[in-house]
Amino acid sequence: MFNRNRRLRTNESIRSIVRETSLSPQDFMLPMFVAEGKDIKSAIPSMPGIYRHSLDNTIKEVKEAWDLGIRAVNIYVKVSENLKDNTGKEAWNKDGLMQQTIRAIKDTVPEMIVMPDVALDPYSIYGHDGIIENGYVVNDPTIDALTRMSLSHAEAGADFVAPSDMMDGRVYAIRKALEENGHHNVGIMSYSAKYASAFYGPFRDALDSAPVDAQNIPKDKKTYQMDYANRIEAIKEALDDVAEGADIVMVKPGIAYLDIVREVKNAVNVPVAVYHVSGEYAMIKAAAERGWLDHDRIMIEQLYCIKRAGASLISTYFAKEASVLLNK
Repeated sequence: MFNRNRRLRTNESIRSIVRETSLSPQDFMLPMFVAEGKDIKSAIPSMPGIYRHSLDNTIKEVKEAWDLGIRAVNIYVKVSENLKDNTGKEAWNKDGLMQQTIRAIKDTVPEMIVMPDVALDPYSIYGHDGIIENGYVVNDPTIDALTRMSLSHAEAGADFVAPSDMMDGRVYAIRKALEENGHHNVGIMSYSAKYASAFYGPFRDALDSAPVDAQNIPKDKKTYQMDYANRIEAIKEALDDVAEGADIVMVKPGIAYLDIVREVKNAVNVPVAVYHVSGEYAMIKAAAERGWLDHDRIMIEQLYCIKRAGASLISTYFAKEASVLLNK
């Protein structure tokens, strides 16, 4: 035999020089949960090692992430119940928790890329990503709210806004508003292919944002998030968002949707982000706690697989742990 493929696998030095995919802390975005108060570090039971931090501790976390080589953070806030309603108006309060957080991060670590989440579920009494009328999440009134929310993030200093709501046409509306208000350099990372997935459960625990079980209120998000049986629809969503002005498109969840990541990567001419979501994180933690899997090896393997599939940026709760290993 003249072709022996194993020659290129003989030892780690050879394997390293022919390795097709590389992974570094710069590939990661760290999702962060922010809560009201001071000196708060509240554990999330379904996400071991992940916490809701008050703003002062959030800043410490951001500094630590920066020192590890992480260059982007994705911000979510846990809103007090008394601030929730069906309009989401707290979402564009210039002195709201999200806006305070954006300003504080940019004041402390100016070069950290801040991408705040744009959706109404943390602000909604119903736990939905939009405004509800007659038992239905209405599209266009929700877009108006998301646009106001995005402008408030831009004015606070966000580098990107990250609409995760899956309303039709919201990227165009947000881009138009940003341009008209002089925020030409604020980007949009659109959750373009966000599936109605059961992998989101721990995240909803973190923000107490699951849809409420009440009469005339949708019990799930299937009328706006995508059907996980569909593939072509994901490509259409991503292409539509690029045409409307998205700078980065996202596929969510991650490891269970690598076929979609590759399809979207092949279809668009902008960077593709992937959200390695809370349920995917929790499963590795739970299996490792029982001794069923090697935590670090599985963590790194999954992140490599997401990158190999076509991700330019990976939003992952493993960002810090993986960066520590990679820096060694």
